[in-house]
Order: sequence, then C-alpha cells, then structure tokens
Amino acid sequence: MPHHPGQVVAVFGGRSEIGAAIATRLAPGNTIVLLARPGPLVDEEAACLAAGAARVVTLEFDADDTDDHAALLDRIEAEAGPVDVAILAFGILGDQEVAERDHRAAVAILHTDFLAQASLLTALAERMRTRGSGTLVAFSSVAGVRVRRANYVYGSAKAGLDGFASGLADALHGTGVRLIIARPGFVIGRMTTGMDPAPFSSTPDQVADAVVQEIHRGRRVELWIPWQLRVMFSVAPFIPRAIWRRMPR
Repeated sequence: MPHHPGQVVAVFGGRSEIGAAIATRLAPGNTIVLLARPGPLVDEEAACLAAGAARVVTLEFDADDTDDHAALLDRIEAEAGPVDVAILAFGILGDQEVAERDHRAAVAILHTDFLAQASLLTALAERMRTRGSGTLVAFSSVAGVRVRRANYVYGSAKAGLDGFASGLADALHGTGVRLIIARPGFVIGRMTTGMDPAPFSSTPDQVADAVVQEIHRGRRVELWIPWQLRVMFSVAPFIPRAIWRRMPR
C-alpha cells in the first residue's frame, strides 16, 4: 500500500459545490481523493493542488451501486491508503411533483439520499473502527427535522439518514472514530437554482467553513449551519399540523 504524507481525505461527491469547497480547505499537506460519477474532475483537482495538496487522486464513483461500496474502498486504499477523513457530499434533490406520482422517482431519491448513504457510512465506519481512528461527515438537512409537505420525499430521506447517523455516532462513541452530522438549511447553489432562498440560507463556502472548523475542533456530533437554525427548528415539533402542512420547502 503506497504511503503518502498527511492524511487521506476522501470526498464522495467531489464535483458537488460543498464537496469541492471542503476538499480545497482540507487539501494542504494531505492526499485528497475525489470521487464522482464518470467525467472530468480537472477543475477540482487543480484547485486542490493549488491549495497545497500533497497528492490528488480521482476515482469514478456510483453512489447507488451499494454492492460495489466495499470494493470501492479497496480501490481507494490501493491508490491512496486508508481513509482518515470521509466526506459524504453526494445526493439529489429530485422533483417532488414527479415523485408524488411516480413511485420509481420516489425510490430513486430515497435510494441515493438514504440507502446509499447508510451503506457507505457503514462500510467506512467498520474500516475506521478496526483501525481505531477516523472522521466521517454525513450531510443531513433541516428538511429532515420535521418533514414538510412541500418536499416530503427528499425530507423523509434526510430524516432517515439523520436517524441512522445519530445512532451510528453513538455506536462509534469510544472507538476513536467520530461522526459529524451536518444539518445545513437552504444552500444557495447549483442544486437550488431557481428556488427562493429560505431564512438563514447559506452558501457552499459557508457550509464548508463550518464543517472544516468542526473537523478540526472535534467537539460536537450535530452541526447546524448556521447555528440559528437549531433554535428555529427546536419549536418545529410544536407547530400545529394545519399550519405546518402549508410551510414552504
């Protein structure tokens, strides 16, 4: 297995705005592994090298192919070494209106945003637990805190992921492996083009700054971005259903 300086940071969804932003922030002195669907990652690779990465490795990654997740981690280890920090930055928003009428569209959202995430988190956690060290970052969302009618398919996937990650974080307590559950609100970027920003929106750069700061700080499991959303959503369970069902996405 090749040895490279620094840590091995794997970004699953290396072409996503948040994933790429986190990669450049964690690049200095480290080996960055960018994983994404087939296609060039030239810009992302160049950005990491410009930021001071010791090495950048790019690999093809199909999140939905859960049967391949163990073999994928084998490929990462063969190319770069064991993963020290894993960022799961992939996901789809999907089309709520289509998903309400087409069960296949609903399943596709749930598969990518929940099942594929749970599969990869489990595979990564087991390898890190065996070594006794590592950091995982899962991206939940305020959409999963109390699911809204306006985006209940995506929201339910995030609710499932949030619950899974919360339990996994507790299961990893004391093993030397840490799981951070990032809960951003509305993120202004490619994924939300054309939508009206919600209160306390953030940018991919702001999300990346918060995540990287928490990786280095090493305190919390739950990371609300921005922090004000924790206060706002603490009252969400108490809002009457007749009002909640009319809430926008």
